[in-house]
Amino acid sequence: MHYVSTRGHSGRRQFCETLLEGLAEDGGLYVPETYPRVDAATLDAWRALSYPSLAFEVLSLYVSDIPPADLKAICEKTYTPEIFGTSSIVPLRKLETRLYLQELSNGPTLAFKDVAMQLLGNLLEYELARRHDELNILGATSGDTGSAAEYAMRGKKGVRVFMMSPLGRMSSFQQAQMFSLQDDNIHNIAIDGVFDDCQDIVKCVSSDLEFKRRYKIGAVNSINWARLVAQVVYYFSGYFQVSEGRSAGVDFSVPSGNFGNICAGHVARMMGLPISRLVLATNENDVLDEFFRSGIYRVRSRADTLETSSPSMDISKASNLERFVFDLLGRDARRTKSLFENQLRECGSFDLSGDPSFVTAAARFGFRSGRSTHADRLATIRDTWDRYHTMIDPHTADGVTVGRMHASPEAPMLVLETAQPIKFATTIKEALGRQPDRPLRFDGLEGLPRRVKVLPPDTQAVKNYIADIMQGATC
Repeated sequence: MHYVSTRGHSGRRQFCETLLEGLAEDGGLYVPETYPRVDAATLDAWRALSYPSLAFEVLSLYVSDIPPADLKAICEKTYTPEIFGTSSIVPLRKLETRLYLQELSNGPTLAFKDVAMQLLGNLLEYELARRHDELNILGATSGDTGSAAEYAMRGKKGVRVFMMSPLGRMSSFQQAQMFSLQDDNIHNIAIDGVFDDCQDIVKCVSSDLEFKRRYKIGAVNSINWARLVAQVVYYFSGYFQVSEGRSAGVDFSVPSGNFGNICAGHVARMMGLPISRLVLATNENDVLDEFFRSGIYRVRSRADTLETSSPSMDISKASNLERFVFDLLGRDARRTKSLFENQLRECGSFDLSGDPSFVTAAARFGFRSGRSTHADRLATIRDTWDRYHTMIDPHTADGVTVGRMHASPEAPMLVLETAQPIKFATTIKEALGRQPDRPLRFDGLEGLPRRVKVLPPDTQAVKNYIADIMQGATC
């Protein structure tokens, strides 16, 4: 299996090269040359597998440069009841007939990002040891990616993390999770801007090939293919848990800001997993909903990026959408590059509404979309608590709200849970009049000493900070 850039760079890469590089040299995202297809017989054979074994089978289709025995050991090391609280790793919880929550937030930082990030940490440590090398991870987070990455990488040999987040735009719990870490290989950077400023800096640094090589810069955001393919596994697991034999298919409703989580569902569907609908749920920052409704992708300005009660989706530029558009356009790298490199930079938008590929997109790829508001979140959190005695976080509430808009009697709907409610206690209290339960290991978290560097939304300032840290650093 080899990987190519969505923007047409001539170099083909193996899996571990994409693992360490993150972003392609031309600014594009790595994708497999072809999606491996899984037939009905293979699905039947996989149905009874444990989660680590299922992860191994799925990843084996994409990883040809790690010996199978080593890859299997990495999967078994990652997906354990000790780390995720249950042997099923991502269990289903039934809310009502044909509506389920898929629990993805049982990991160390109580967010779905742990499911992929724990694997990514072990893959990176393995590959760096094999190469006798080091890596400096530069990341951007709107909430949960940062803590998941830092908890997965803390103490890992050969790895340092430089994680940017928008100053004051995460919940107090999310900030405390990240900023209280005192590990020498973890460096938090609060950018005085919005998430898209952080994401733009990651891309600018990654596009500076001389700086990237000198300081061995890598990425763990969902631009990293390894993280995305790890998320593909739980779509298969959810399907197996809810389906009986060969069913007509399942639907997934996915809260989405950066398009990474639902892009994994797109990949699973392209592989042959019987997904009828991929329902994309946004909050008031609805750039993705607008695209799937109209064909117009219009990046918002910083001033137009709203601060909402589902803050991890306060994103106006969805970097992973490029992977889907590449597939939508028949894998035309020239057109993809023109849209994402030229038109977005010059116009801040592009329009595919009249393109035949977009007209047939819903039928070909199964996408539906919808928008949820603060009032919707509060109402859904109350309803889910009152009727099912199940407490959900505001992002998951967006998924339930929009999922119900597109529910069908023909297929069960699985809503991908985003995080545990304690991470968004203010909104939970507003909705229910009570604080969410807090796991004992996080008691007193907000009162711990913090280590964070505040910087302006300026690429050079971040480069200078990394260079200063690296002058005397050891890993």
